[in-house]
Amino acid sequence: MLRHFDHLTIVVRDLDRAKAFFGVLGFREAISVVITGEPFSSYMGVPDIEADHVTLVLEGVTPRTEIQLLRYRHPDPLPDPHVRELNKLGMNHICFSVDDVEEEVAKLRSHGFEPRNRIMDFHARKLVFIDGPEGVTVELAQWHEQPEPVG
Repeated sequence: MLRHFDHLTIVVRDLDRAKAFFGVLGFREAISVVITGEPFSSYMGVPDIEADHVTLVLEGVTPRTEIQLLRYRHPDPLPDPHVRELNKLGMNHICFSVDDVEEEVAKLRSHGFEPRNRIMDFHARKLVFIDGPEGVTVELAQWHEQPEPVG
């Protein structure tokens, strides 16, 4: 049985900018290590891996929510020219629930991160897309009323 979402890993070139982006949203660095060779190469299917692995934790929430950042030293990361395109196959975006969308957008803007679109209303939420690290789409959602738990 699934218990809850654990983490999302994003491969980045600019580790400091990625940490700054998620820092504005309330994530703090918890662990920073270099992963290299075995068992990581076999587990991840990346021969001769060497990468900075940084775990960011969202403060003050339960259950624990992590974003893990990987900056490859070897091999060079493969660029995805379609990462921003929401009509591509595969992962589309990650969404975080927030108390106040406008406030979060203002904080992000003050740190040089711009929304991709205007705030819209859909499915009982205010929503906005932000360009995250390496073009990964991050969505912020403010519920008008908190939904009832399922089950």
